[in-house]
This record gives sequence, structure tokens and C-alpha cells, in this order.
Amino acid sequence: MRIAVISDIHGNLYALMEVLQNIDEQNVDSIICLGDLVGYGPHPNEVIGLIRRRGILCIKGNYDTSVVENKFSYIRETSVNSFSLPWTVEELRALNKAYLENLPESLTLKFFDKTLHFVHGSPRAINEYMIEGSDAANEVMNNLQYDMLVCAHTHIPYTKNYGNKILLNDGSVGKPKIGRPNCTYALIDIDKESGIKTSIIEIPYNYGKTVKDMQMKNFPEILIHSYKSGIE
Repeated sequence: MRIAVISDIHGNLYALMEVLQNIDEQNVDSIICLGDLVGYGPHPNEVIGLIRRRGILCIKGNYDTSVVENKFSYIRETSVNSFSLPWTVEELRALNKAYLENLPESLTLKFFDKTLHFVHGSPRAINEYMIEGSDAANEVMNNLQYDMLVCAHTHIPYTKNYGNKILLNDGSVGKPKIGRPNCTYALIDIDKESGIKTSIIEIPYNYGKTVKDMQMKNFPEILIHSYKSGIE
């Protein structure tokens, strides 16, 4: 069984298209999206439309939730979000808002004898950062009742073992924070004999097209720069 995990697309259609093309070459059995389809980027409706057309299993992210609620419920009240939140709320079609609203907040799947739990932030909160080696990550993993926790939200990919349990963060498709304007996603291979193996995939895309669309829509330069640089 091979699963591709994507997340944090953040309205970046061109990044999503590049990642899905790469995934299609990886002979995967399923794609799971850990949320944050919208926010920051210029293509919220197009991203949701592509996810829905591909029938990708998806959970809700913190930015998705804040857009549905139209308030700073799960995102920081910064100058960037003071632009991005109302812009996305206004841009999002009613059908796509309803889609986000009805997404589950977590997903648990069992393959062979391994149980995997999928969340956006952490099992404790949709907007909790599971930073590698942090106290929060250690606390969650010490109490985890599953073989593997798969999360997103930080936009920084990593895998870490906690005894016989695994923590995987897939990074970000559309708004990386790795110091490079590249997409990341994760592959999970599950075998009855050899157990669970993970890999992080990093690929470039034509971020100039996204930047051009943001400039045409008069997005703030500080937000545009983050898509160019891979730095928040």
C-alpha cells in the first residue's frame, strides 16, 4: 500500500498541479490531503475544484476553518491575514465554502496491522504546531494510541521515530517554509512484512506564474515575497 500525503496548498493551483503530476508517476494507491486548501494564495476556488475532481480524501485545516467562520478563530491576526482572510472569504464560492465546512477534522485508517491517524495540526488542536523535537510533539507522541501520526500545519516536512511509533509531517504543497520555493509532500509505504516506510518528496514548480497572478490581484508584496523565497 502506497499513500501520498499533501497539505497546505493555500490557494496555489500551479503548485498543486505540479505535485499531482509527480504523484501520478509514483504508483500510489491513494492520496490524502491534510487541509489548508485556501488562504494566502490567489486560486482558492480552482484548488478546491481540482481536489474535488480528483476525488482526493481530505480533512479540514485551520485556515479552512477560519475562512468558513470568517474570523480569526484559528489563525493569527497579522497584517497579511488581515488582507488574506477577507479576500479569500469574498472570493470563495458558496459551494466551495460548504465543501470546506463539511470536511472532517481527522481521519483514522488501518492497513494490515498498522493504524494511522491523520490530522492537520495535532490530535489536540487543529492549529497546534507539531515542530520537530518540540515539547508538544513529545507529549502527543508519548500518549499516541496509534502506530503513526501524520500531520501538517508547520509547512516544514520531517519524519521522527518515537520507539515503535512514527511522526510524519508532509510539509507544504503551496506555501513552503523551507527556504526554497519548492513543493513538498510525503509518501507512506505500508507492507505486511516490513511495516511502514516514509519518504519526503521535494519538487520545484513555476512559482513565477503564481506570483504574477498575485500581483495582478494586488496582493501585498510581503505575501508575494513569501511565495518567491520559501520563507514566511
